[in-house]
Amino acid sequence: MRVSIRKASVTDIEALYEIERECFTFEALTKEQLISLLHDADSFTLLAQVNDEIAGFIIGKTYKTKDQLVGHVITIDVASKHRRKGVGRKLLKALEEIFMENGVEVCCLEVREDNISALNLYRKEGYEAVGKLEGYYERAHGILLKKQLKTP
Repeated sequence: MRVSIRKASVTDIEALYEIERECFTFEALTKEQLISLLHDADSFTLLAQVNDEIAGFIIGKTYKTKDQLVGHVITIDVASKHRRKGVGRKLLKALEEIFMENGVEVCCLEVREDNISALNLYRKEGYEAVGKLEGYYERAHGILLKKQLKTP
């Protein structure tokens, strides 16, 4: 199985929204939010394709704190039939590369505390839990994870 990663565009919105709704029933981003992020100059939306089919996507955004540039993974979605095949890992690595190319020093993300497969992926990729987010999700608490990125 060959997974290719490319930048997403507004023409991909229907597929992105369909995958978003499959992955995040209660906390799904709206179509309008996805479109807004696609147009945001500080956001990066990448999608993974398997045999010309969109298998998943990731959205990240950068912002400046008083002393560093931070990358934030807003969402990472993989269609159920493409899970456990390395798609999520490839998307995460590709976004981290873009972050580093843009001078990002640290990457953060939030995850549901009961999303064990996502937690395992993030831990394997070097993310560390730095806080619990009480009531962050509609039906679960969240965990804030961070990873120090090496700048080029």
